[in-house]
Amino acid sequence: MTLSLITPSPDPFWLFDPEATTTSRIAEFGRWVNWHRGVHVAFDHTDYRALHRWSVTDLEGFWSAVWEYFEVEAATPYEQVLAEETMPGARWFTGATLNYAHHALRRLPDDAPAILALDETGAGYEVSGGRLRAEVASVAATLRDLGVGSGDRVVGYLPNTPHAIVAFLAAASLGAVWSVCGQDYASKAAADRFAQLQPTVLIASDGYRFNSTVHDRRDATLELAGALPTLKAMVVVGHVGLPWPERAYPSLVVSWEDASTRTEELTCAPVPFDHPLWVVFSSGTTGLPKGIVHGHGGVLLEHLKTLGLQSDLGPGDRLLWYTTTHWMMWNLVASALLTGATTCTYDGSPAPLAHPDILWELAARHRVTLFGTSPQYLLGMAKFAIDPSVHDLSSIRAIGCTGSTLPAAAYPWVRDHVGHIQIASTSGGTDVVSGFAGSAPTTPVWAGELSAPNLGVALAAYDAEGHPVVDEVGELVVTRPMPSMPLYFWNDPDGTRYHEAYFSSYPGVWRHGDWITVTSHGSVIVHGRSDSTLNRNGVRLGSADIHDAVEHLPEITEALVIGAEEPDGGYWMPLFVVLAAGVTLDDALRDGIREAIRAGASPRHVPDEILAVPGIPHTRTGKKLEVPVKRLLQGASVEQVVNPAAVDAPDLIDYFARLGTERRAAQDTKETP
Repeated sequence: MTLSLITPSPDPFWLFDPEATTTSRIAEFGRWVNWHRGVHVAFDHTDYRALHRWSVTDLEGFWSAVWEYFEVEAATPYEQVLAEETMPGARWFTGATLNYAHHALRRLPDDAPAILALDETGAGYEVSGGRLRAEVASVAATLRDLGVGSGDRVVGYLPNTPHAIVAFLAAASLGAVWSVCGQDYASKAAADRFAQLQPTVLIASDGYRFNSTVHDRRDATLELAGALPTLKAMVVVGHVGLPWPERAYPSLVVSWEDASTRTEELTCAPVPFDHPLWVVFSSGTTGLPKGIVHGHGGVLLEHLKTLGLQSDLGPGDRLLWYTTTHWMMWNLVASALLTGATTCTYDGSPAPLAHPDILWELAARHRVTLFGTSPQYLLGMAKFAIDPSVHDLSSIRAIGCTGSTLPAAAYPWVRDHVGHIQIASTSGGTDVVSGFAGSAPTTPVWAGELSAPNLGVALAAYDAEGHPVVDEVGELVVTRPMPSMPLYFWNDPDGTRYHEAYFSSYPGVWRHGDWITVTSHGSVIVHGRSDSTLNRNGVRLGSADIHDAVEHLPEITEALVIGAEEPDGGYWMPLFVVLAAGVTLDDALRDGIREAIRAGASPRHVPDEILAVPGIPHTRTGKKLEVPVKRLLQGASVEQVVNPAAVDAPDLIDYFARLGTERRAAQDTKETP
């Protein structure tokens, strides 16, 4: 079996200005390491690869430098940086006690905005540092009065508003464990997650905004509360102005106004470095979602590095990254406070029909410095001829992009319609609530590629024998531990599920499940999930390569390619396309799609069929459901492969199930003499 080779792009699409980057935080960090640590590594502020090499060679030196550079405050000092280097089971900063919430709130100016609360109508308000501290102290006192203590669970059924950040920090300040999901989740889907945690308090909003509609979630909230028998109380938020009905509630009810307006002193309880901070959940496309537990200290250090060094955020900066509360990017949006930057919450559609460029308008109005989004959003802007440059976007110094691979064809559009600024395409996961590879102020950008592995991430591409390869497709692995790797999975007492998820393929090495290429110029190319790899006649190709080649065509809104093994030993590779409005899939368009794949991906992976479909199903965090669709087409039942509550458009699952049934029936008819 051979692996398809990748020809790296020879010339960067964007180069940083060496003189301008001297003031970046990563450049200052490099100078600090040289001066304070006497590290005899020949790197200057423009040599990211040397800095990265040191960060993964000397894990203890690097992570202790992050600790000291960002002045992490511990109630009791650590005894050893890395007491046990095993995966899973690494033990970081043993003996240290600290609190994440203390670090998020410690340096926010009283009178400057800590949070900008924005929504799709263009309205907004500021939450100052002083007000944020006061509200966190008040809600923490309320939670304490409601019986919440260290280790208890507090859950939020909330949109992306300041209420969610306040509630999270209040819970964290007590040593309680936080979990949240957005209100576009049905009550059952939310209960599938939260019931596992046996929460003490539920904090929920009356509703949320999306695409010029106010969605009433009061009944859904009561259904959710009824499915959580351990609740002692509910805190209800009047976000969209809907009155809570007077009826019998399943638990004590406190209004957000009462909970958040008490005059209390803020105290943050010191907890061990690996004390649980939050539980984030896998997509739950098969079975119950897995609860992934991260610790106070690991998240604190990882997010200081990711946001402070890789993203160059600090006091005076403003972050606007479109996300929902159940996507891991919300956790990073909240963590921007750790750096002293102002973070933005946003309630609504990223491109409402009434005002599709609202995010760009808000970025201009509020002088955002880092704008974050998804490839689908940027591609949609281009396809629908929305021009962000009508707004003054001069404050934006970088565009962050994650969720899937940003096609190379999108880079010139960003340059021409936003500005010739850094496009920081990143790849990571809920699993580590951070990134494996991305960019920094001192990395070049190659179109369609991630600039480099992140600091402290010992990333490699492994072949089938477990050997690292360069300029060749391999499995994304991490060969040394990261502080933000999960402490454990919830309800996995012996660690079996955790081990099987990441460490069963290469013992002691994290396998993430993505196909990547590490290029000879240091960048990383992500080809898609390794469990959805196209394997025609022994030649492998990531599905993302096909999608990139097809989705830049103006006639195609979205595409999904599947490689399905068949019972007779055959291999069926259909391409499903969602057509732009008014477009018909005729022979000429099919020929154009095939040529785009030959030229932009691989002549060996031209699909067997090209079929127009009404839509492509995704997880609720926007990832295409490649493997479930493949299994449906192979004959598995819906119940076997996917939980419809975890899908953005459940009717599409039924559509592909019917498609598979019809195809198999047609094949049986052909085979019947």
